[in-house]
Amino acid sequence: MECEMQAKKILVCDDEPHILHVVSTKLRNAGYEVITAPDGEEGFEAAKAQKPDLILTDYQMPFLSGLELAVKLQADPQTAEIPLIMLTARGYSLESGDLKNSNIRKVLPKPFSPREVLASVQAILNATEAPVV
Repeated sequence: MECEMQAKKILVCDDEPHILHVVSTKLRNAGYEVITAPDGEEGFEAAKAQKPDLILTDYQMPFLSGLELAVKLQADPQTAEIPLIMLTARGYSLESGDLKNSNIRKVLPKPFSPREVLASVQAILNATEAPVV
């Protein structure tokens, strides 16, 4: 009964090549189309150009932090609706105000398992697809 659907597009922003590779591989193997960016500035440009269904971003990145990226995306009408998952190093926490001013749906502390990332991605994408009754 499943019809052919366009693969969901996910943008992964992280300045650590290892994390970018592991997360991208896990998502591609699960059938997602993956775009990557090595920093927040490139991530913002990619988000505007590619209109991903979801963005996974690291908190600590050069040029534009993950939080700055999230706030900038929220402020732009083209990207305001895109949900984000924030990856953070231990010891970094986001204030509730930070979450209100962005579309961050989940915060995952590092180290995380690729399975945990995939489960979070699927939960958020399924929640955004759920019909409003």
